[in-house]
Amino acid sequence: MEVERTPATKESKYEVSFTKKHIVKALNISSLPKSSILTLSNLDLLSGRFPVTYFYFYQNSLGNNTFSINKLKSSLAITLEHYYPFAGRIVQNPFTSEPQIICDNSGALIVEAEANIPLKMLDFYNLNESLEGKLVSIVPDFPLQIQVTHYTCGGISITFTFDHALGDASAFGKFLLSWSQIAQNKPMPCTPNHKRNLFARNPPTYHPSLDQKFVKCTMEEITNIPTPKVLLKRLYYIHVSSIDWLQSLASKGSKKQYTKIEAFSAYVWKIMVKAIDKSHVMCKMGWLVDGRERMCVGGENNSMSNYIGNVLSVGFGEARVDELRHGSIPTISGKVHEAISKVTNEAHFRDLIDWIESHRPGLMLSRDILGQGGPAIVLSSGRRFPVAELDFGFGSPILGTVCSTVEKIGVAYMNQRPSATGDGSWTVSAILWPEFASVLESDPIFQPMTSRLLHLF
Repeated sequence: MEVERTPATKESKYEVSFTKKHIVKALNISSLPKSSILTLSNLDLLSGRFPVTYFYFYQNSLGNNTFSINKLKSSLAITLEHYYPFAGRIVQNPFTSEPQIICDNSGALIVEAEANIPLKMLDFYNLNESLEGKLVSIVPDFPLQIQVTHYTCGGISITFTFDHALGDASAFGKFLLSWSQIAQNKPMPCTPNHKRNLFARNPPTYHPSLDQKFVKCTMEEITNIPTPKVLLKRLYYIHVSSIDWLQSLASKGSKKQYTKIEAFSAYVWKIMVKAIDKSHVMCKMGWLVDGRERMCVGGENNSMSNYIGNVLSVGFGEARVDELRHGSIPTISGKVHEAISKVTNEAHFRDLIDWIESHRPGLMLSRDILGQGGPAIVLSSGRRFPVAELDFGFGSPILGTVCSTVEKIGVAYMNQRPSATGDGSWTVSAILWPEFASVLESDPIFQPMTSRLLHLF
């Protein structure tokens, strides 16, 4: 399918022209299930339907491992046989108004584009400038859409955008890894489970504190979250030596060895108070938690490891601003550990499923993410998400991370990913209010991502 082409007019100005569109469907429809409607689970209704975009950059391929759009399309068609909901449509149930997935093999969308600059000239730090409308273009009809962008140097970027109703980071990571394995003619790393069988208890029972933490809402309320300031989207590099130093600092003088994420969280929480208006006495930090390891069925430890859908909750800690400003990293790490521990258990997830059941039909969301809880930041850890492993037959990426096209959200947000180098360093994508971004610009640990850090110069 050809697309009208708008060539760049100035070499010095970064522009992207869209050249082709392809709709890719599952190859063998006879293998698809007879039931065409996939009803979302209770935890799927907590996703907010936020679009999630993963973007990967690849240098110019040499030798026989050159990029092929046909190979990418054919391997995707095979992958969609196993992940058939990703080729469906998400529509509103006429009786409940809740979203549901019609598994009719409508297909996934691949867009091809050309940038008028070499990869090394891309601004990897300012994601507002680099991504939206250029490397990410959302077409609502497709829950899964991919954009392949070619650069003048021969390098490419691939952005993968998913509707959150399809799943969470664990589900998307398995999909992308399966696709890359198929592209390399390797066996599937797992057999995906599409049952969405996280059912409420009868009768539903939950701790009353959930009424203060979550709220029923509409899609209109989610897309119009009050956001008084323009949100800045940034990408940072954090060297492994800084991560190790923070963990050592957090555990100094403590009987407990805090994790890298707990130590990093404490550092970020302490920094955040410098960017908060003086009128605020309290502030919060939250963490997205995957419930798969906590929701084992029938006593089997890995029974949910291949579950495709959403199994996420969010836990928040709250502290006084002056406590964080004057507190030590070990003390704040203790607060972080305590807050995360409250949601990393089966009882919390069972209660949350029952709470949602008691408030259906409709969508649900954390009050804080809706902007109803004062200044807060949410951190998501992607330490298990595939980065260097995403080789589609033309080499491993030099960078792989995540961002979102959302323009309104009630909290600041950070997402951690391992560096593609595999040396233990991190990339951290962030959505921040301007004062927060300004504070991080002067911080020695948060290095703005650049072409030099990616060894493109």
